[in-house]
Amino acid sequence: MHRSPVLGLLQAHAALALDPHEAAMAADMIAFVHAHPDCLLRSCAPGHLTGSAWIVSPDRRRTLLAQHRKLDKWLQLGGHADGDGDLAAVALREAREESGLARVTLVRPAVFDVDRHWIPERKGEPGHYHYDLRFLIAADPDEPLQITHESKDLAWVDLDTVTTLNPEESMARMVRKTPQA
Repeated sequence: MHRSPVLGLLQAHAALALDPHEAAMAADMIAFVHAHPDCLLRSCAPGHLTGSAWIVSPDRRRTLLAQHRKLDKWLQLGGHADGDGDLAAVALREAREESGLARVTLVRPAVFDVDRHWIPERKGEPGHYHYDLRFLIAADPDEPLQITHESKDLAWVDLDTVTTLNPEESMARMVRKTPQA
């Protein structure tokens, strides 16, 4: 399993002027990828890599969020790498699959944000970490959406109201970054 592209993305992101919390997570993710050759697979017991799509409107005033069915939280779209070392492609695939959007565009190939978060134990699946590489993706809010089995709802949300739906720092951090992106 080829981890070099992921390490390159993470190292480039870690070299940016990040807030201390995100910088620590980026360093942790780099160490995790080095330590776990199977980091791109769900079978990696401590956790695994995921790719997320922070989907924004062309004017950067809104983002598309999903009310996640299993976690019952409003979140960005995304999913498991399942062996794919191209996490930007994973984020684009998940954006299309989870929203029904046909026209999604990677704003740039660099990582937009990173986050490590705990996924609680569920039926037959022990608790584990998601090491999430997040990419900035643009889409047209007028394109029709399609809710899938993974979410209860989808909505374009004004950036200034995102944290009323989900006050977690990882969401607030992406909101803060968006106007400059």
